This record gives sequence, structure tokens and C-alpha cells, in this order.
Amino acid sequence: MKKILFLILTVISTGNYAGNPNKGSKAIVSSDFIYQSKDVQFPSCHASTITETSGGLMAAWFGGTEEKAPDVCIYGSANINGKWKIPVMVADGIQQDKRYPCWNPVLFTKDNGEIVLYYKVGPNPRTWWGLFKISADNGKTWTTESRIPGDLLGPIKNKPFRLSNGRILYPTSFETSEKWNIYLETSDQDLKEWKKITIDNNNLNSIQPSVLFHKHGKLQLLCRSRNNKINESWSEDNGLTWSPVAPTQLPNNNSGIDAVTLADGRQLVVFNPILKGRNILGIATSIDGISWKAAVLLENDPNPEGEYSYPAVIQTKDRLVHVTYTWNRKLIKHVVIDPLLIKERGILNGKWPEE
Repeated sequence: MKKILFLILTVISTGNYAGNPNKGSKAIVSSDFIYQSKDVQFPSCHASTITETSGGLMAAWFGGTEEKAPDVCIYGSANINGKWKIPVMVADGIQQDKRYPCWNPVLFTKDNGEIVLYYKVGPNPRTWWGLFKISADNGKTWTTESRIPGDLLGPIKNKPFRLSNGRILYPTSFETSEKWNIYLETSDQDLKEWKKITIDNNNLNSIQPSVLFHKHGKLQLLCRSRNNKINESWSEDNGLTWSPVAPTQLPNNNSGIDAVTLADGRQLVVFNPILKGRNILGIATSIDGISWKAAVLLENDPNPEGEYSYPAVIQTKDRLVHVTYTWNRKLIKHVVIDPLLIKERGILNGKWPEE
């Protein structure tokens, strides 16, 4: 049955995006790599993040020998006038003369234009801790690292958001060998007064939430899970309290996702629309966050060993949508999408319809 499902996905898809990423969707404005392998010293990379700055864009990711290796550091690149700069290392895991791997950077631009880099350091996701650095010059220089207080972690994979009251909302989660749980943290704009907001995880192992905004202060979390579905939780009071976690209609292969609310009110999620593997990556859209339609297919590699994963997505002031993601653990890809040209179509369970 799994083989049949994979064949359906491959045959009905809009083209082999590993070979020609611009084929198959008129909504894709551009598609390129942030860097080339010859430009960096690290052979492996993962977990990208992207933010809009006063000078353009900035992206970051972790890179090193391989995930979990002590030499894994955080690297960043600025996009000025449409061109990505050569990546530079912006954070390492050296702590009191001992070196640990770095994990899951998250970039966020504050109201005053400062860029915050949140990241984790530690032997593994069960024992890591949260740190941050700040840049006041669009990533050219950074402050020394600061540890997030109260054993909190900051955003675990996906971007924070500014709430209507000015506070910053951090979607986060923690992992143990027995369970995964999502929750939220908040701070003020000075990255002080940190607080934790708990969520009933309903015995569904979920991590790495993303935040979506609906009318009248209603919020939605979408998150990675172990139960073959993207899970969700809802808030009716601008994030103060949340409903118990429950599964959505969207499939999940136990890999990271990201989502964003578009300026026109549509909800957009980037994910692997399959139950096994990471060789297909797509975008779905929704009006209400409940019923989702296939929108853009970013990658469709017939090789089940291909990996296109851990997307990050934002919409910039010019209304274009920017997606970055891991490309075979070797490169970070950047795709620009015009949301006005997205053609929503079909359903997601079991097939991806032709455009």
C-alpha cells in the first residue's frame, strides 16, 4: 500500500523539482541556493531560518560535519539587492572550554529593527539550552551570547511573532525519551520578563509548533507529530489559553513544518505531504485553517532517499513569500513565491493534483 501511495504521488505530481525547481508552478518567482558547497567549510547543514531586515533578508542554519557533531555551528548569510553573501559563522557551541553542537537557529526582527538570533546548544534535544545574540547592523556584528532565563528555550524551530500588546510570542516545545510536548513562551521587546504558557498536549507527541493568526484574536498552532498527522491547538484569547492538541487532516512524516498567515488572510503551511520519507515538499493553503488545499509543489524527488525538509517561511512587505529549506543536508535552498499566482486545487490525502 505504501509503495502504491508513493507511485501515485510521483506520477500525478507536476514535475521533478530536484531537476527543475521552477517547472510546474507559475507561482514560483525564483529558486536558488543560498550558497554553493565550494564557498563553505562544512559538509552538512540543516534547520534554516529567514527574516526580513531593513537591508533585505537574512538567513541562518546550522552546519558542520554532521548533525550532533561538536563542530556544528550557526552560519548566516545576508541577501542584499537580491544576492546572497558568502556565509559566515555567527555562533558556536563553546561553553567554558568545552564544545557542544549548536541546533535550530531562529531569526526574528524586533520593532526597533534589531535582529535576534535564537539558538540551542547542548549534546542533544533532551538536554540542550536556549541562547540568543542580537545584531543592530543587519547581521554584520553580533553581541555576545546570552542564556534565556528560567531554563526556558526560546523558539524551538519556527519564528516568533509580535502580539498586539507588543510582547513576543515564542512557539516552542521540549522532548524527553518518553514524550514530546508543545508550549509557548513570551517576553517583552527587551527580551526580559519571560513567561511560560502551558498547553494540554492530549497525550499526542508534538513538537516545533508554528503560529497562525485568525480574526478576532484567534490563534492556531500547527506542529510536527509522531501520529502521522500535523497536530493543532487553538486559542480564542490572543494566546492566553489553548485548546487540547488534536490532529488535523494534514499528513505528517515526523519532520518539521512551518506556516504563516498571509496579508490577504489565507493560511499557508510548508510541509512534506507524505507519511514516510522527506523526498517531497509542498505548500498547502487554507481560508479557515481547517480545510486545506494543495497549492505549490516545491520538490518531488523519485529517490526516496532524497531529503527536502525543515522549511522556514515568511511573507515580506512586498507581499512575496520566501521559503528556505534543507536540500539533501548539503545546501540551503531559497524559493520565492507570488501568493497571488498560487492555484489552490484538489485534496492532499494520497495524491497531489496536476496544476
